[in-house]
Amino acid sequence: MVDARIDVAILGGGLAGGLTALALAARRPDLRVMLVEAGEVIGGNHVWSFFLPDVPPSLRWLVRPLVVGRWDGYRVAFPRHERRLETAYRSITSERLDAVVREALPEGAILTGARVVACDRRGFKLADGREFAAGCVIDARGAREFPGLVGGWQKFVGQMLRLDAPHGLDGPVVMDAAVAQRDGFRFVYVLPFGPDRVFVEDTYYSTSPVVERDRLAAGIAEYAAARGWRVAAVEGEEQGVLPVVAGGDPAALLSQQVGVARIGVAAGLFHPLTGYSLPIAVRVAAMIADLPDMSGEAVAAAVLTRARAHWRGGWYYRLLARMAFGAAVPARRYRVFERFYGLRAGLIERFYAGGSSLADRARILAGRPPVPVGAAVACLLGGGLPLARLDDITPPHPASAGKDWA
Repeated sequence: MVDARIDVAILGGGLAGGLTALALAARRPDLRVMLVEAGEVIGGNHVWSFFLPDVPPSLRWLVRPLVVGRWDGYRVAFPRHERRLETAYRSITSERLDAVVREALPEGAILTGARVVACDRRGFKLADGREFAAGCVIDARGAREFPGLVGGWQKFVGQMLRLDAPHGLDGPVVMDAAVAQRDGFRFVYVLPFGPDRVFVEDTYYSTSPVVERDRLAAGIAEYAAARGWRVAAVEGEEQGVLPVVAGGDPAALLSQQVGVARIGVAAGLFHPLTGYSLPIAVRVAAMIADLPDMSGEAVAAAVLTRARAHWRGGWYYRLLARMAFGAAVPARRYRVFERFYGLRAGLIERFYAGGSSLADRARILAGRPPVPVGAAVACLLGGGLPLARLDDITPPHPASAGKDWA
C-alpha cells in the first residue's frame, strides 16, 4: 500500500459521509481526512429535508451552513381534512453540501470519480489500482440491499419546476394525500424554493421497489395542472427508494468488517417507518468527531454500538410499519396517516425525530385503528399479511435521491 498519511478515510460522499467529513473538519482539524466519492460531486443530485426539532439545538451548527430552504411551518392534506402545523422545516440540496464540504476540507482531501473496490482496517483500494493506507476507515457508501429485513418501500420521482407565474404557496406541503390513491399509499410532496420555482415529488408507500419513472413524472405534471400551474421548464429530476422496515433479523445488516466503521443507511441508521436518515446521520457524525480515540477499531466499535442501540430503539416504529404494510388495505393505507395527522403537534414532532414518549405511543395506537381490526391484532402479535422482502430486490436506480438518505 502507498502510505498517504491519511488519519481518517471516509468512503462515500453522500449525506452520512459528507456530514462526518464536516464534523471532523470542525472538531478535529488536527486529523488528515480524505473523502472518497465515486461520483464527480459530493452528495449526488438530492434534496434532503427535515423538521427542525429532529436535530437537537446543540448539533444544529453542523447542518446550519447547508440549509437553503427555511420555512416556519408546513401543510398536510387528506381527503377528509387539511392542516397547517407550525413546526419549522428545512431543506438541504446536494449542490450546497458539495460547496460546503469543499470549503471545509483542505486541498487534496477530496477524491471524486474514484470507485472503491476493497477496504479493510488498514486502508482501501480504488478501481484504477491505487491503494491508500489509513489509520481509520469509515464506510459510508450506502446500501444496495438489506439482508434479513422485511417491510416495504417509500419510492418517488421529484422534479424541480420553473413556473411561468407565482405558485402562491406560503410554505411546504409535506404530504398532500388528497390525490388519487394507487400502488399503496400515495402523496405529493411540494417545496417552494422561490416565487415561481417549486420542487414537486410524487411519492408512494409500496410493497414494490420498482420506480415507474414515466408514470410518476406524469403524476407530477397532473398535479401541477390541477393546481393551475403552467410549467415553463423542468430544471432537474430525482428518483429513489427508501426502505421502510417492519422487522427481521438485523444480524447481517449490522455485521461489519473488523476495524471498519459502517455508517448511514447501510448500517440501518434511519427511521424505520419513514426511511429518513438525516437526524441520526447528524448525531453519528458528531459522535465520531468527539471520540477520544480515532483508531479504526475504536470508531468501528462506537458506531456498531450506536447502530445496535438504534435498532433496539426502533421496535415501536417497526410495529407501526407492520400495521401500515401488513394490516392496511393498500387503497386505504392513507387513513393511517390521515388519523396520525389529527394528533397533537408535539406528538408528531417527537415521532419524526424518533423520540416518541410512552404516552405518545399509547395515543397513536389508542381507539379504533384505521385498518381492519383482525389484521391489526395479528400484526400486534407478530403476524399479519405477508410483507415485501427487502433482501431480494433490484438495486435502486443509481441516481436515486430524495428528502433524506445517505
